[in-house]
Amino acid sequence: MTRMALRILALETSTLDASVAALEGDRLLGQTVLDRTRRTAQCFAPAILHQLHSVGWRPQDVQLVAVSQGPGSFTGLRVGVTAAKTLAYAVGAEVFAVNTLQVIARQTPAELPCICAVLDAQRQQLFVAEFRREGELLVETAATRIEDNAQWLAGLSPGTAVTGPGLAAWRDKLPPGLVVVDAGCWTPRAATVGLAAWLEHRAGNRHDVWTLNPIYYRTSAAEEKKLAVKGN
Repeated sequence: MTRMALRILALETSTLDASVAALEGDRLLGQTVLDRTRRTAQCFAPAILHQLHSVGWRPQDVQLVAVSQGPGSFTGLRVGVTAAKTLAYAVGAEVFAVNTLQVIARQTPAELPCICAVLDAQRQQLFVAEFRREGELLVETAATRIEDNAQWLAGLSPGTAVTGPGLAAWRDKLPPGLVVVDAGCWTPRAATVGLAAWLEHRAGNRHDVWTLNPIYYRTSAAEEKKLAVKGN
């Protein structure tokens, strides 16, 4: 008797281009990209229901809910992780969160071995992480961090593949010798979140629905202002 592949609902809300996908193991069944002109919180639940309906699943058919954990939009990450935890708890599914920059890096062409993924962190800064491809796995060679734009540009090495929405303002200013990944691969997608979660889950890694939270990698502007006021 053939064992049924893991049924995965994947959520990606770290950027304005949010998406929802359904997978069976590593096989994508369908993906819905949300309208970026509408607030994610308003159209996210209908998008999830639409995606489930389009592949013939009931909510209780989902076995693993995968979600981007950060970095990214504060509001988007809260919406996505809260939805993932709530749905997983309600239907008795597992939940697994994936680093957003890993998702972006995984979308690069397979022949690129060294990848630097970036997201805009505002305030003239970027979220940055580096990865090395080892077969179907991505090994993190430099952990997610925040760098000033100028610092990041100065530290780039020739031959590195660069990718991610953070490149939008810098593509014409990048030093020579880099491999700039096609812009169509920059935006993190739910399909890739699901694939990354499946690989991690297959390797035996697990996350707990009660303790899982977004990872923002920085305090918000409001929190920083409050701390500054306290410091004075």
